[in-house]
Amino acid sequence: MADERPRLLVIGLSMVVLTVAVLQTAVVPILGVIADQLGASTVSVSWAVTANLLAAAAATPLIGRLADLNRKKRVLLVVLAVVLVGSLLAATTTSLPLLILARVLQAASFALYPVSIAILREELPESSIGSAMAVLSGTLGFGGGVGLVVVGLLMSGDAGYHRVFWLTTGFTVAVIAIVVAVVPDRPRSAVGTIDWLGAVGLAAGLSALLLSITQGHAWGWASPRTVACLAGGVAILLGWWRWERRAAQPLVSTRMLARRGMLLTNLATVFVGMGLYFAFLGLTQFVQAPGDAGGYGFGATVLQASVVYLLPGALTGFVVALISGRFIDRFGARPVLMVAAMAGIVGFALAAFVHSAPWQVIIASVLVNGYISMGYGALPALVVGDSDAGETGVATGMNAIARTVGSSAAAALVAMLLGRTDGAGVPLESSFDIIFVAGASTALLAMVLIAATRQRAARRTESAEARLESRAMNHEWG
Repeated sequence: MADERPRLLVIGLSMVVLTVAVLQTAVVPILGVIADQLGASTVSVSWAVTANLLAAAAATPLIGRLADLNRKKRVLLVVLAVVLVGSLLAATTTSLPLLILARVLQAASFALYPVSIAILREELPESSIGSAMAVLSGTLGFGGGVGLVVVGLLMSGDAGYHRVFWLTTGFTVAVIAIVVAVVPDRPRSAVGTIDWLGAVGLAAGLSALLLSITQGHAWGWASPRTVACLAGGVAILLGWWRWERRAAQPLVSTRMLARRGMLLTNLATVFVGMGLYFAFLGLTQFVQAPGDAGGYGFGATVLQASVVYLLPGALTGFVVALISGRFIDRFGARPVLMVAAMAGIVGFALAAFVHSAPWQVIIASVLVNGYISMGYGALPALVVGDSDAGETGVATGMNAIARTVGSSAAAALVAMLLGRTDGAGVPLESSFDIIFVAGASTALLAMVLIAATRQRAARRTESAEARLESRAMNHEWG
């Protein structure tokens, strides 16, 4: 029975992480439905996504720090309770402001991932952590595709958008029961205090930065509001960085973030996060485009797009999530991530240049989903390997924010490109080509960054070995 407990813990926490992916992506396909059923404008309804991202950026690092300093099971249950309240509110309200408030509450779900990673590090032996993190992180990668497929099935016909939030409500209740049953209630493993001023500064800076990214297309990229948010966010984050360097117990260790491996890994995470939204948004919109009007696309319904075109990729992501841990344990996270990035480059290239038949798009989706799932599995292993046990929650929380920044930037770029239409209001085929080429480019950049960390690590190892050899020779000749 004792041997089964780690396996049950990994399965249970995978379900917790799946909550993050489903809540993040499920609302995207139904924004138009929400606008129609609430009689609101598309711009107003887009705040259901924007407010969610802003709240996630503000809350995730703080909750990660709270998990490092308190009983992690208790923090996990409190976060899930907040998510449940948000889901219930979204499922029952017909008011757009209350729906946006519900999405703010649901944003607490972003912290479930770093808290789950911290629990794994606390509960499992060192030899099992890599495989377990790969399963959780891969679940996060393929879960977005699963969310889109499930929404497509739920929203067939004239279904109301509340159906999606009732699904998230029931799912959250089930996840709470799983956490109560399988997650041990350990005493806190670290001591310290919360840097509340640092938390406020980080929340304000990240929120302003994300606001400029997510609203830049609607406001105008050169508008005073966009420029003010961007400049203000950068200025606040620079001030936050100086404060954290001098704080006795900072919210986030700037030394940790500035480590070469951590810095490059977080930058690679930004690019992998961009690839996720280039794939999900780009492929979904491409296959739904009317082929007779735009000269491309297949005129797929939401249900067809989900089941025919997205489901094979989602299933591939699931399989990759299950097996990637073994490869990470055997070969290391860096080689696995580089192979995944190569698959992503090929997949996005196929989507950009070979997309005249459905099977071609499906193959591209399979390759890209494999890249996202394996990338999400390998990146946290690099983060955890470069952080101390007492800072796992906040380190993985910052890595999650890097992924959110990348996804937000990609979503804004996709919205801007798809706004370029022909006379019939259909997005230009060249816009999709640019989206998929951008996806291939981000996969290439992620691969280069991870390769750079490996080269530098190798040089450090070689230098250390050289110093030891030199000392041995000096001792011999002395």
